[in-house]
Amino acid sequence: MAFSHPRPICFRSTIRLMFLFSHIDAILYMIPDMCTIVHRTFFLIIFCYNNAQENVARRCFMDINNLERFLEKTGRGEIAYGCCVTFADCAVTEVVCAAGMDFVWIDGEHGEMDRIAAMHHLMAVKGTGVASFYRVPSCDHTEIKKIIDFAPAGIIVPMVMDENDAARAVAACRYPMDGGNRGCGFRRGWNYGAQSPKEFFEISKREPLVILQIEHIDAARRIDKILDVPGIDSILVGPYDLSASMCKPGAFDDPEVEAAIDEVCRKTVERGILLGTYTESDFAKWRKRGVGYMSVKNDTNALLEGLRSAKTKAETCA
Repeated sequence: MAFSHPRPICFRSTIRLMFLFSHIDAILYMIPDMCTIVHRTFFLIIFCYNNAQENVARRCFMDINNLERFLEKTGRGEIAYGCCVTFADCAVTEVVCAAGMDFVWIDGEHGEMDRIAAMHHLMAVKGTGVASFYRVPSCDHTEIKKIIDFAPAGIIVPMVMDENDAARAVAACRYPMDGGNRGCGFRRGWNYGAQSPKEFFEISKREPLVILQIEHIDAARRIDKILDVPGIDSILVGPYDLSASMCKPGAFDDPEVEAAIDEVCRKTVERGILLGTYTESDFAKWRKRGVGYMSVKNDTNALLEGLRSAKTKAETCA
């Protein structure tokens, strides 16, 4: 499917129209009725033009991070699938989009991202229908502030340990009138001025999604208090770190590990909060737990497995 990008608002076109109609008006000033028609036609054209440009800006913003499409899918009870990206090159995110994923998880915690790379990854999804989630290094306000003005669909906050961490993360993603401490950096999220401030602040009440990672047994034990924090949009279970915090890394079938994960999932779903995870296996088990979205691969594993498979296939046919 081809996506076309609308032209930016051009005020010079409006000036040209005014110049043209001023000359016509001068010629027809002795014909009052005709002059009135010309005036009305002129203002109608200007109104339609500006209204069309506002609609273009609005459509342009809707495609900026594709959150609506992601929420529509999960809202229908369907599972959204994604991939975690760690390489700095934004072409990797374009490949994820081309693969037909529903979201891309851009990793600023373990990945190679600086702010410029992060922005390029977030820009790469525009108009593709793939939602852009960015994982920051921590719940620290300054870390979230570095990314949030680039308009990700969601901010993933890792290693949330308790309700205080949860509250800090939520506050960093919302403006003071919505109970947060986010600053006003009118950049990409404002569509570079093509969107009205009123509309921007209205959207900022619900974007980006605040996604908290529960990936430690201490956090799992405090899940009720964490879920009590208002403003949480999603809980993302990190099974690898969670099992490691129990000194059982990767033992996902261990009864104690399973019980801890099941408890977090059950309580999240009961609260009506969107549940997600990263997993490359046990898909049926995670569906049963009620996940709304899964990251099913990361870029390094996909590359490694693809190359190994290609080599094995070539050797078999030799």
